[in-house]
Amino acid sequence: MALPFPPDDPPPAPPSEPDPADCCGEGCVNCVLDRYDEARARYRAALAAWRARHPDAPPT
Repeated sequence: MALPFPPDDPPPAPPSEPDPADCCGEGCVNCVLDRYDEARARYRAALAAWRARHPDAPPT
């Protein structure tokens, strides 16, 4: 069975969601939840670019 995308251009992997206990709740400037939101935004952009390169790929 063939892969639905080229092996040298796999779809991006979503970032791992942090455990709720990873946030201390102190309003840190560089909060783990803020970093996760930023990583999700980068992932969505990367996925959109990948889908543009592979319009026939099935949804991931």
